[in-house]
Amino acid sequence: MGGVAPILLFAVAGILLGGTWSLYKQGAHKGVVIVAGVLALLSAAGGVAWLMPGEA
Repeated sequence: MGGVAPILLFAVAGILLGGTWSLYKQGAHKGVVIVAGVLALLSAAGGVAWLMPGEA
């Protein structure tokens, strides 16, 4: 699972980022766009953190 988890996190981040952009372009409520964007950033940050060497 160690090699697959960051890939899955980046995939989820990409899907969420695309959804965020789509919501923004469709004029969705600002709060929904922000929540989706934050979730995308957290997923990407989790993928990067997973790839960092060393112990937590």
